[in-house]
Amino acid sequence: MDSKYNPYEEILKTLERAAKKLGLEEDDYIQLQYPERELQVSVPVRMDDGSIKVFEGYRVQHSGARGPYKGGIRYHQNVDMDEIKALAVMMSLKCAVVDIPYGGGKGGVTVDATKLSAAELERLTRSFATRLYPIIGPHIDIPAPDVNTNGEVMAWFMDAYSTLSGHLTPGVVTGKPIQVGGSLGRREATGRSITLMTKEIAKKVGLELKGARVAVQGAGNVGGTAAKFLQKEGCKVVAISDVSGGIYSESGLDIEKIIDFLRTKRGRTLAEYDGSDFSRISNEELMSTEVDILIPAALENAITGEIAPNIRTKIVVEGANGPTNSEGDRILEEKGVIVVPDILANAGGVVVSYFEWIQNLQYLKWDEDEINEKLENLMVKAFNDVWNAAEKAGTSLRMGAYMVAVDRIATASKFRGMA
Repeated sequence: MDSKYNPYEEILKTLERAAKKLGLEEDDYIQLQYPERELQVSVPVRMDDGSIKVFEGYRVQHSGARGPYKGGIRYHQNVDMDEIKALAVMMSLKCAVVDIPYGGGKGGVTVDATKLSAAELERLTRSFATRLYPIIGPHIDIPAPDVNTNGEVMAWFMDAYSTLSGHLTPGVVTGKPIQVGGSLGRREATGRSITLMTKEIAKKVGLELKGARVAVQGAGNVGGTAAKFLQKEGCKVVAISDVSGGIYSESGLDIEKIIDFLRTKRGRTLAEYDGSDFSRISNEELMSTEVDILIPAALENAITGEIAPNIRTKIVVEGANGPTNSEGDRILEEKGVIVVPDILANAGGVVVSYFEWIQNLQYLKWDEDEINEKLENLMVKAFNDVWNAAEKAGTSLRMGAYMVAVDRIATASKFRGMA
């Protein structure tokens, strides 16, 4: 990660600008600039060779003004406290912008998960869950999957927590497999919300989705799912990439085939994908491909002051968390590129996590159509709230989303007497 780039400072700058645009006094929002709790833990793991390695783990609980803390757990070698703090703030804003009763939290372990065996990954997860046990719970803080974690990891986490608490507690995490209390539609939820937001913005700007050219940075659960759904809507996905690089086809890629290939074996990359109907491109080349819609759905800080001038698109729909830094954002705005911000576009994951949590707490099971319908209603309402706020303030959709979120959190704090 760029040593000059501090994601936490970046997000606080935007938050402060939103608060000022709302006409809030510093006393009304100063609490939002400080997480309520930051926990750093050591995570000892017995490796397959019998040795013990100790990893750094983090959990940040940013704001509980509107409900229990909610946010994913990531396993990545670049995880540090500033990144986790930034993502926790983002979760507070994301939950507020889609108006679900959660605050924001985030967790992570500094580890290259690709170098661990499945057994080591399980032991890491159980060790981390044990360290977090005192500050999590279905009414306190509810983790979920994130980068390099998935339903299986959540099942291990839930089992470790349940063992310590003495009873099965499915509501302690979301994003679990269906068989242990997971929700139908959860895995596709983030990709589905990106698709829904792409449809809404296309309607607003008069872009016909059928035949629209799309480039997606990221071929994982978020990017891959969004690419599949957008292709079903009639879009032509001309480029997609992952950590190993990208592929491009002027006439459109067979996304179904590509994603099936990547998902059949853990750790597979696009570099291993064979074919004669596409050319290889770098991630940077993907970002500068001429398209109607660009979806950065990999890691944060993808659109910087260096990358933004080369972007050739009308619309950016942010699939990843924090893919555009403030300098990149300023350049895109100057160029007239419409950006549907991360805290709105990729909120489908936390929305369906919320539905999963409700089902767990009330011992319910909703069918997939019902969940997708509830997700669409909630996301479209959130889009219109953000669009209207941005129009009224004469500002970008990002600033509109921050204004909606900050206003809701500050108002909740005020009513509770916290401010």
